[in-house]
Amino acid sequence: MYGFGDMIQKLKANPKTIVFPEGSDPRILEAASRLLAGNFLKPILLGNPDEINKSAEDAGYNIRGAQIIDPENFDKFDEMVDMFCELRKSKGMTPEKAIPILKQTNYFGTMLVKMGLGDCLLGGATYSTADTVRPALQIIKTKPENTIVSSCFILVRPSATGENEVIAMADCGININPNEDELVEICGETVSCAQRFGVDPKVAFLSFSTKGSAKDDTVTKMQNATKKAQERYPEIPIDGELQFDAAVSPRVAKQKAPGSKVAGHANTFIFPDINAGNLGYKIAQRMGNFEAYGPILLGLNAPINDLSRGCNALEVYSMSIITASLA
Repeated sequence: MYGFGDMIQKLKANPKTIVFPEGSDPRILEAASRLLAGNFLKPILLGNPDEINKSAEDAGYNIRGAQIIDPENFDKFDEMVDMFCELRKSKGMTPEKAIPILKQTNYFGTMLVKMGLGDCLLGGATYSTADTVRPALQIIKTKPENTIVSSCFILVRPSATGENEVIAMADCGININPNEDELVEICGETVSCAQRFGVDPKVAFLSFSTKGSAKDDTVTKMQNATKKAQERYPEIPIDGELQFDAAVSPRVAKQKAPGSKVAGHANTFIFPDINAGNLGYKIAQRMGNFEAYGPILLGLNAPINDLSRGCNALEVYSMSIITASLA
C-alpha cells in the first residue's frame, strides 16, 4: 500500500474534517476508527447516533471523538433548507421540496461542506456514483475556471529502486467522450492532482496513432488538444498524439517520436475517451500490479470523492486521506 506519509504529515499540521454520508456502514466505521487513532483527520458520521454507536460497538471499532450528525435532528436544518432553496431557485426549489431531499445523507452531507461545517466528503459505499456526483454538481459546483467535473486515478507500485512508481490516468470515470477543450481542462486538473502525489508530470495525450501515423477524427481531436494544452500550460512537458508504447518505452519513442521530451518517459496519461481510460487503468491495475486510487473527482469547488460500492475499509481509509489532502 502507498504510504501517504507526506499527506498525513500535512494533515497533522492542519487537520481537516471529512463527512461520511454512510455513517453506520461497517467499512466506514473501521476507517473512521483508524483515522481517529492517527489524530490527523476528524470524521463526521451521518445517520442515527444510536444505530451508528451500536454498529461500532458490535464490530469493536472505537469511534470516540467522531462527530455524529443526524439529518432528522440537526439544529441548523432550517438554515440549510434556506441555502439549498437559494442555490436551486432557478429550478423552482421550495422548502416543501427541499426538506425530503436534504434528509437524504448524500445531499445533507454535501450541504454541510457548502456551509463550511465540513472540509470535504467521501461517499459511495452504498450510494451510486451518480448519487454522489449529482449533489456535488448542484451544490458545490465547478470552480469558476472549470466547465466540467472530471476524474483521475493515481496508480502506484514498488519499483526496482525500492521507491514507488506513481502515475496518473484520466479521465477514466466521468466524461464519456470529452472534446478538445475538455481534454485540456482534464489535463490541467490531473497535473495538479499528480503533483500532490509527488509526480513531476510528463503528460502524454494518448491515441492509436503517433505523430500522424494514422488518420481519424479521434486522432485529430488528440492532436488539437495537445496543441491547446501546450499553449495553456507551457511550463509542463506535454506531447501527443502518442501511442502508449511510444509514451512509455524509450526504445519505441526513438523510432516513433524522436526528439520528444515526453515520449518514452510519460507518467501522466490523458485518454481520448472513457472507454480507453477505464480499460487502461484496469489493465494496469490487474495485470501491471499497480494499486489504483480513485476515481478522484476534479474541478469542484471543494473535494467530494466517490467510493466503489465494493470497497473495503482500507480503500475508505486511503481515499479519506486523498480527499482531505485536496481540501
